[in-house]
Amino acid sequence: MSIRHGLLALLERGPRYGSQLRTEFESRTGSTWPLNVGQVYTTLARLERDGLVAPDGEDTAGHTLYAITDTGRAELREWYERPVDRANPPRDELSIKLAMAVGAPGVDIRAVIQSQRHATIRAMQDYTRLKATALAAVESGRSGERDDVAWLLVLEQLIFQTEAEARWLDHCEARLVRLSLPADRRAAAPDPPQASAETPAPTATTTPPRPARTRRA
Repeated sequence: MSIRHGLLALLERGPRYGSQLRTEFESRTGSTWPLNVGQVYTTLARLERDGLVAPDGEDTAGHTLYAITDTGRAELREWYERPVDRANPPRDELSIKLAMAVGAPGVDIRAVIQSQRHATIRAMQDYTRLKATALAAVESGRSGERDDVAWLLVLEQLIFQTEAEARWLDHCEARLVRLSLPADRRAAAPDPPQASAETPAPTATTTPPRPARTRRA
C-alpha cells in the first residue's frame, strides 16, 4: 500500500493538515487500512523533503496545512499511469505459515488449511454483505459521493482476494493429498488444477482484516 501516493492524491484536492488526511484516507478506503497520525506526519515530512509537498500556512484552528507541489503532481500522474510491480510481491503470512508447516513435527497442516478456510469464507461473507449494502446505496442515488464508490471498489477487490485465497487453499489440500499417496497411485492421480496465463486468477493473499467502517444511511 502506498501511503505516500495516497496522501498526494488527497492533497491534489486542496491543502490539508495531518489529522484531516488520516480521516479522509480512512473514509476513502473504508478503514480497511487504518493509519495513525504518526504515519501521516512522518510521510508528510518525507514528501516535503523530496519537494512533493510544501507547507501552506495554517487554518483558523492553527493546524499546519500542506499543499501538493508541481513536482508532486507529476509524481502522482506517474503513479497512476505505472502498473503495480509484482516482481517483488509483499510477504504473505499465510504462504509463509503453510511453507513452514510442511513437515513440521506435531503440526497437522491439513488442520491449518481447514482453519484458515473457515476464516476466509467468513471474511468473504462479511465483505459480500457490506458490498450489497454499499451497492444498493450507490445505485439508488442516495449516495453520490466518491468515497462511497471508492469503498465499493475496495470491497470488491477484497472479495476477489478471498475467493482466490479459498481456491488456493483447496489447491494446497489437493496437492497434499496427492503427495501422501503411494508412488503408484500418485502417478495415476490427476494433478490439482493449475493457474494459467489463459485463465488468470487473482493473486492469493492472506485474509485482510475485517473492515471497521459502518456505512452511512
